[in-house]
Amino acid sequence: MAFFKSIKSALSKTRSAFNHGLQFLGRKTMIDEDTLEALSTLLLHADFGIETTDAILAKLKARVSKEQCEIKAALKIELSEILNASQKAFEISSPHQPRVILFVGVNGAGKTTSIGKLAYFLKQHQKSVLLAAGDTFRAAAVSQLQVWAERNKINMIAQPMGSDSASVIFDAIQSAQAKQIDVVLADTAGRLQNKSHLMDELRKAARVIKKIDASAPHEVILVLDASIGQNAIQQLREFHAALNVTGLIITKLDGTAKAGIVFALSQEFKIPIYFIGTGEALEDLSRFDTLSFIDSLFEEH
Repeated sequence: MAFFKSIKSALSKTRSAFNHGLQFLGRKTMIDEDTLEALSTLLLHADFGIETTDAILAKLKARVSKEQCEIKAALKIELSEILNASQKAFEISSPHQPRVILFVGVNGAGKTTSIGKLAYFLKQHQKSVLLAAGDTFRAAAVSQLQVWAERNKINMIAQPMGSDSASVIFDAIQSAQAKQIDVVLADTAGRLQNKSHLMDELRKAARVIKKIDASAPHEVILVLDASIGQNAIQQLREFHAALNVTGLIITKLDGTAKAGIVFALSQEFKIPIYFIGTGEALEDLSRFDTLSFIDSLFEEH
């Protein structure tokens, strides 16, 4: 399975540390305080966070005591149940034309790259796509998005640097309506030097979009860098409060041994995780799947 191979590779650092830490369990079916302490340390080191770790261990203890099952098998079940809350497939088709998808996230998270990959994904499913260069404050962002547009052989709407971001996205939607394009993927600014200003700007973009389509944006996708650990929770909290995030793309799992942040995000927010970024190529965007993610985490070889 292509997803399993790619996500298994992306989780290699976490899997190595995780399985090494679980070796002491063997086939144990009795859970004592020393075992709980060891598991707590393991989960915290993997960036599950205190609240998620405590919740997992409480349920694990109850399950093992009730069912007299192996601790490792019970842990796998508990982790699966957490991720099931974020298991919702990204919908390829939509009744809206164009379907407007707003991408948000801080600079460096992989937002622009994720837009390029999703454009490729949609094209593979016979959808026409238009890009909107809404990050008008960084020349590099516009240039990078243009590269992805060229690689995907699709068009991009842009305006001079410093232009109003909402205006760029508005123009893109108008163009997509006129040309009957299926999907608009809109980039946005991601600087956090002034968080309140950024969030005000994003809210303005959402309001302006509604002037041309009251149902838009139809998706707000937050791109999160897994390597920043617990900071990802605060980022999601802020973007969700401002814009009602509808889905996540998690990037850079391959660069960290702390993929537990995925569980922490799912435990607190239960927002769908649509995709996992697994590399730099156009096709390196894998649909999130709980079973495959868990299997790749516990796979030892």
